[in-house]
Amino acid sequence: MSENESRPVVVGIDGSPAAQAALRWAVEDARRRGCPVDVITAWHPDYGGMIGPVPAEILIAMSPQVMKDMAQKALDGAVRGFEGVEIRPILVEGDPGDALTKASEDAELLVVGSRGHNTVVEVILGSVSSYCVHHAACPVVVIREPKVEKEHALAAAAASLTPGPLL
Repeated sequence: MSENESRPVVVGIDGSPAAQAALRWAVEDARRRGCPVDVITAWHPDYGGMIGPVPAEILIAMSPQVMKDMAQKALDGAVRGFEGVEIRPILVEGDPGDALTKASEDAELLVVGSRGHNTVVEVILGSVSSYCVHHAACPVVVIREPKVEKEHALAAAAASLTPGPLL
């Protein structure tokens, strides 16, 4: 990166409401800074959960090329509609935490979303936002999942647990 080129705000997206909120925040911050936004989506095939024979349709849907194409389509859709700032969509094959921390080496700021999972879920699944906070080479902003959308999702999940009309 040349001295005259401004360092980007880097944001990781994965299709979640928290990631979309992080993208909106990153774009606004980049407008204030007058720098570009590197929007990163990381994808990688994960066959760890497969046990036994798997139908051909599922194998085809999990092929690396199909997964890459789906990630690219989601990335293209996520960055559509932003104006007044240069947006650079970047698709990376690999672990999201590793991809984002590598991008942070040349970044002004790294922005990530957090779904706000409880400690048990984070121990089992890991947390990209936590990994980035501890390993990034630049300041990190963590944007929590919008409360309204989260409460709506919880209410919808609770509604589906109702056995039927109560008489």
